[in-house]
Amino acid sequence: MNEAAIIDALLTFLPQQNTTEDDFNRLALAIFAYQFEHNSSYRRFALQRGRTPFTVKHWRAIPAIPITAFKDLTLSCHDIEDVEAVFMTSGTTGTVKGCSYHPTLDVWKCSMTHNFRQRFMAGRERIRMGILFPDNTTLPNSSLAHYLTLAKHTFGTADSAVMLNDNGLDWDRLFAALEQAETSGEPYALLGASYSFVHLLDELQRQRRCFALPEGSRILDTGGFKGQSREIEADDFYNALTHALGVPREQCINMYGMTELSSQFYDNGNIECPSVKSGPHWIRTRVVNPLTGEEVPEGEVGVLVHHDLAHFNSASALLTEDAGVAVEGGFLLLGRVTGADAKGCSLAMAEFLAAAQGAQ
Repeated sequence: MNEAAIIDALLTFLPQQNTTEDDFNRLALAIFAYQFEHNSSYRRFALQRGRTPFTVKHWRAIPAIPITAFKDLTLSCHDIEDVEAVFMTSGTTGTVKGCSYHPTLDVWKCSMTHNFRQRFMAGRERIRMGILFPDNTTLPNSSLAHYLTLAKHTFGTADSAVMLNDNGLDWDRLFAALEQAETSGEPYALLGASYSFVHLLDELQRQRRCFALPEGSRILDTGGFKGQSREIEADDFYNALTHALGVPREQCINMYGMTELSSQFYDNGNIECPSVKSGPHWIRTRVVNPLTGEEVPEGEVGVLVHHDLAHFNSASALLTEDAGVAVEGGFLLLGRVTGADAKGCSLAMAEFLAAAQGAQ
């Protein structure tokens, strides 16, 4: 299959209901063959692992690249000078940022909107939104900025808004919107980076204010704190959101995503932490021992490997640096790997670079 055929197949597959494991496997193998042919760095890695489209018969055997490879190599099937978007990983000043290239955003948008509608909108067509993060004109290389902008345009009402000004969060405008929601009884949704909500909680405490948003109101946070705010335990965080905004914990949704994927994972609220995360039918997650690459038994801690068909242009199989546990209905996200797991991820990265750069 060529690029156009892969895109057409994905745009047909993603909206489908009741797809089977065989359906997923066939498309996963076709995408692996496409990436093997057109992504030279990934092909060298796959060959080093003894994996080719002729030997791989199941999606679980598709070799997963270490996530840090995006910072060291150009991973794209398409000419990177002729792409619609380049998303870059967030990083501190002076660090090398990883790049994810998208020849078209059609698949990325299809993935986001179908998944978001099912997992966050809860049957509503639109809801008034306050966005606590810059839009994609301000941050054109941020996948989160594009995600939140698309959410606002596709699912937000006309009076939805980005609640920022030149000084950061626009407290006057945001609090006015929260007051209006309280008065009108119209459900309201707040979406943004997790650290933005910490700043909101701190400002509410400073002003000694709180709100009681109407039934049906929802919160979406993502991304952790990344040194942008004070650290706070998950239970304390969601308890504070409920106390300050009147949104019950079951309506506080956490989204888990990354620049190196084209799909997102959600929980069904945060009554308990850690919450069970799961993705749409076009993504699969394995929990592996990073030293061996073998899957660990359900209930044991390992490293997450995601197989995201929507991420068709680079490598759909990704070895993360996130620890997790496979459970019924999805997985528990436990944070960054440490100790032996971290060493295993580093070894996997070293093997990848050796394979990808050795022939250059």
